[in-house]
Amino acid sequence: MPRKKNKQKKLHIKKGDNVELISGNDRGKRGKVLRVFPDRDRVLIEGINMRTKHQKPTQENPQGGRMKQEMPVHISNVLPVDSVSDEATRVGRTRVSETGKGRWVRVAKVSGETLDK
Repeated sequence: MPRKKNKQKKLHIKKGDNVELISGNDRGKRGKVLRVFPDRDRVLIEGINMRTKHQKPTQENPQGGRMKQEMPVHISNVLPVDSVSDEATRVGRTRVSETGKGRWVRVAKVSGETLDK
């Protein structure tokens, strides 16, 4: 019997969102989401969770050395920032009808504004 493929997860964070870290060493810091890893439930945020990677010398980087690099953070440790109230908010979903056809949009629980552009 063939295995069923899992449905795609509905994540509350998308690429390009401004988010705030709610736990961990960088708690309270804000940044922009560079990449989302839905299979691992992680997000890569600009300037957050920086780690030192040791690089061997290569043709592109002949000096090598220690480089700072962002590492992924678990998605449960991140909340999107509401553009209206400028604070971290939980996310809800609401159906919006455009020309008779409805689509789901992400809505900030604090202000009720849509987070989708």
